Amino acid sequence: MSSFQLVLGGLVIFVSLSTLFSFYSVGFFMHNEDICRHFYGVYDDFDIRSLSARVDEVLNKMETLQDKLELMVKQMDKAKVDELSSSNISRLEYKRLLEEDVIRPLSSAQIALRQIRLPRVEGIGSVKEDPLINTFVIEEIRKYITPKVNRNGNVNVYGIPMIYNTIGHACVLMKKELEEYMDYEIGSYCKDDWNLAQKLMLNGCDPLPRRRCLARASKLYKKPYPIDKSLWTIPDGRNIRWSNYKCRNFECLLRKNSKKGFEMDKEKVKWVTNSSVPVDFLIKDVLGIKAGEIRIGLDYGVGTGTFAARMREHNVTIISTAMNLEAPFSETIALRGLMPLYVTLNQRLPFFDNTMDLIHTIGLMDGWIDLQLLDFILFDWDRILRPGGLLWIDRFFCNRRDVDDFMYMFLQFRYKKHKWAISPKSKDEVYFSALLEKPQRS
Repeated sequence: MSSFQLVLGGLVIFVSLSTLFSFYSVGFFMHNEDICRHFYGVYDDFDIRSLSARVDEVLNKMETLQDKLELMVKQMDKAKVDELSSSNISRLEYKRLLEEDVIRPLSSAQIALRQIRLPRVEGIGSVKEDPLINTFVIEEIRKYITPKVNRNGNVNVYGIPMIYNTIGHACVLMKKELEEYMDYEIGSYCKDDWNLAQKLMLNGCDPLPRRRCLARASKLYKKPYPIDKSLWTIPDGRNIRWSNYKCRNFECLLRKNSKKGFEMDKEKVKWVTNSSVPVDFLIKDVLGIKAGEIRIGLDYGVGTGTFAARMREHNVTIISTAMNLEAPFSETIALRGLMPLYVTLNQRLPFFDNTMDLIHTIGLMDGWIDLQLLDFILFDWDRILRPGGLLWIDRFFCNRRDVDDFMYMFLQFRYKKHKWAISPKSKDEVYFSALLEKPQRS
């Protein structure tokens, strides 16, 4: 069998599988109201096991086909002789046909199939499913609120194994914690329970309800340092509530982990001096690309506000996202005279469309992140970034085998490339940095 025949055969299989699943999923569900009701838990005799097994079978066949096609593309790259030289199609065109018209649609179909929420069967006759997901019919809502499991299977920077996107529905999953959070005496002091609130937020119960109690502050609170000192000085530890941290002072944080951003001597040189890592860009070089145009922006990461402090020296106002992950990041940013934005990775950003001159991200989203979750985040960044605004991806790192997947995610918006660099991080991982400009759209 020739290579071209194999491609045609693969296309036939792909179309057949797609048609089969379309008939099975769309025709079977959407045109049979009784079965639809059954899927949403009205009846007890619907064969969920059979449906799940059928979907798995289709997925496995599609995955096998994709593997074969990708192997063909790799073999074509390595081939020294163009087997198609005598035909009317070049090897480059043949390779493009495989990648764009077969492999990419096949991959998208697999992702779409795997995102379909089927009830999980536990034991005979019982169904377990996250509350309210099956309340929604629109697939994009269901995809959005489905928890996104970390790609590497480990906990992420937030210390949790998955991300729960927020539309408030997840509060149903955390009824006990939410009731504890809202159990207080009106007008009295709130409990020192910010960590409970953060737990609710990280698990998708966000935005939280307002409370009618008084937020606590440190009993030893002193006025902050003046701005000419506060930018590059560790704040007075007496202004922090330490009771919910393992470390009870800044000295402990420096001893335990100097990379958290509390060692100001190291913070002062970031983005201003050349680094040994070739993916590091300097602020002066970035601002020089858009001289006078960068005025406001967002730093999306975990830290103590050093990027915002350095940009303030260039008369650029930066808002820093912050979560208190084992250290008082939010308070530290504020005490340095900068603006913290207390939001999670799963939250739609509270900015209007086309308003930011710059979005910078470092140290938060890396190779652990689910691709569909990243897609929702990047589209939200694109929404708030103005035409001509800059997206600065700073030291993103991932496994070498995942580089192509992440490159596609960042390049899909067709931003103009100003800077682009990849370098080794370890034997199996690479660093990636880019400076991209949002195009004019209307």
